[in-house]
Amino acid sequence: MAVTTPAARIPSHGVDILGQRFAFDFVKVDDRPGVHVHPTSSFVANTIGGRTVDCYAWGAAIHAPFAAEVVAAVDGVPERAWINPFREAARMMWNGVTFRPEKIPSILGNHIVLRSGDVFAGFAHLAPGTVAVEVGQSVQSGEILGGVGHTGNSTSPHLHFQLMDSADLMRAHGIACAFAEYDVHTAGGWERVERGIPGARERIRNR
Repeated sequence: MAVTTPAARIPSHGVDILGQRFAFDFVKVDDRPGVHVHPTSSFVANTIGGRTVDCYAWGAAIHAPFAAEVVAAVDGVPERAWINPFREAARMMWNGVTFRPEKIPSILGNHIVLRSGDVFAGFAHLAPGTVAVEVGQSVQSGEILGGVGHTGNSTSPHLHFQLMDSADLMRAHGIACAFAEYDVHTAGGWERVERGIPGARERIRNR
């Protein structure tokens, strides 16, 4: 499910910095109505929280969307073992108020940037120890880059994905993108979408 998407608003994250004007946040959810990223109840999830590793998205493989060169690969940012909405909101507010370029790793967490021509793709919040590529390496479409985690400015394990025009996040401008194909869940079942942009809270799956 895309819980943050440029299909809902632009800039998608409310701020037009760090090349994230058209960025997506993807989570894994269960079959319950709403957005349930963890098997606990809504009340517990929104108050006490739960273990990071129990979230459905945690550890999910992240694949390269196209053939590219790795231009940044950061690992070693520690992961919080527990998700808690109050702490995570406070963390993001503090990082926003005290933002400086040197704080980028604490915002993105473990992350990867790929380059294909003049287009750069960023993947943030990876789990520590899962970054499977290194700078200078060439990757092919579908190759595993790492695993979804809960590092940096993250409310729960999820994949932050964006396209931009530079690897320098302080100068980068976001680039709009659509996905070649995927399935979206409707009242009639799964329907194929080509060259689409997932809408907010649409249940989707890759083909």
